[in-house]
Amino acid sequence: MLNKSITIITINFNNRNGLQKTMDSVFRQTNKDFQYIVIDGGSSDGSKELIEINQSKINDWVSEPDNGIYHAMNKGIEKATGEYLLFLNSGDELLNELVVEKVTPLLHTEDIISGNLIVDEDNKDVLRPTKKSISFLDLIEETIWHPSTFIKKSAFEKVGLYDENLKICSDWKWFLISIFKYNCTYRPIEQSISRFYKDGISSDPKSQSLRKEERRKTLVENFHFSEFQTEELIDKINLYFSATNSLDKINKLKKSRLLKFLYQIGVFKNYKYL
Repeated sequence: MLNKSITIITINFNNRNGLQKTMDSVFRQTNKDFQYIVIDGGSSDGSKELIEINQSKINDWVSEPDNGIYHAMNKGIEKATGEYLLFLNSGDELLNELVVEKVTPLLHTEDIISGNLIVDEDNKDVLRPTKKSISFLDLIEETIWHPSTFIKKSAFEKVGLYDENLKICSDWKWFLISIFKYNCTYRPIEQSISRFYKDGISSDPKSQSLRKEERRKTLVENFHFSEFQTEELIDKINLYFSATNSLDKINKLKKSRLLKFLYQIGVFKNYKYL
């Protein structure tokens, strides 16, 4: 069994070119003291053959049908032996060859350690800085970016794996309940980790209705929100995503009578970082 500080997990399905880019960014790390796992969903585009060519540089891999991305991610978690796990899915890449070298000394005791993310938007790099602290509303509005976040494996043992019944919001749900139900600890680091390309299902505007439903279900089942409260809150979230710039987003949320009401009646009183 490998005893490494970091396990990097790549999920892939029929994205050979993206997988090549991701693997190249992993293989060129100057510090190679990490475990690397590739979970392929039984691709038919040559991805499996690419993995086989590079298997000497991969610690563990599988190519077989799965039940979706979160099932694949859970497979990776179960195979991981590192103390901290980083999901770097096919198409995304570590920002440069020094990421592992610079990050390893920063991994201490916290459950969730998050760095900066570079998002490729129409071939332009946009910096998404890590949040200095996390409030309940922060995660209602957005999420923690998993391509730039190291999660302690023991946190999955405490909270559980990703909910495979969800299609696009299971990572959001996991971060939300891990911090605000299970009291997992969070720490930001001033280090840019990876480049993320906005071409997945969760980045597709057409998936907004599914996102709304999955978030509604999560809030009702885990935080005892009523259907009415949740519906209005999700509408505010959609308003946030539709705003044209950050200032508009902030102003729209500040005007939400529901959010003020939820604070007044103490819905958030048991949640830290508020």
